[in-house]
Amino acid sequence: MQLVCFTEELSAKTMLDIILPKLIPSIETTIINFEGKQDLEKNIENKLRLWQTPDTVFLVTRDQDSGDCQVIKERLLQKVISSRKENVSLIRIACHELESFYLGDLLAVERGMNITNLSKKQKKTKFKTPDTIVEAKEELQKIAKTYQPVSGSKKISKYLELDGNNKSISFNFLIFGIKKLCSV
Repeated sequence: MQLVCFTEELSAKTMLDIILPKLIPSIETTIINFEGKQDLEKNIENKLRLWQTPDTVFLVTRDQDSGDCQVIKERLLQKVISSRKENVSLIRIACHELESFYLGDLLAVERGMNITNLSKKQKKTKFKTPDTIVEAKEELQKIAKTYQPVSGSKKISKYLELDGNNKSISFNFLIFGIKKLCSV
């Protein structure tokens, strides 16, 4: 079996490059990042349709940003259905941004960004439900001054817990969905 992931940005690819070998070590993975949301939405249907390798399953990820999560997911689902890959595909939306995943595991941020005692802030209301933080990237940059999307993803992702204890519900749905898609 092979898992092919489509992401809207390099930072999401970087995170998946790090967590997938730990999450599904026996599954071959290919991660393709697009040049933003529009590029992903414009090209995903064709990429899926043209992928003919047997025993391949697909993951499509995108940030919600300021859009309506259900509308975004439905629009992507229609493209997946048009590609005739709906039975082997999973769509996951990060609420609101990829950085919400990191804010859901401040111990990983503490370790990756070398910030003392940051994990204690996980008990604060906003970090208990990081998917509700609209400007997650800006929030992460406030607490981790040197955070940059790609290098920060590389540093933080290696410490992310994949056991369902992340405070980001959308991250946990991503992890659970990947396991189910790959039947692990």
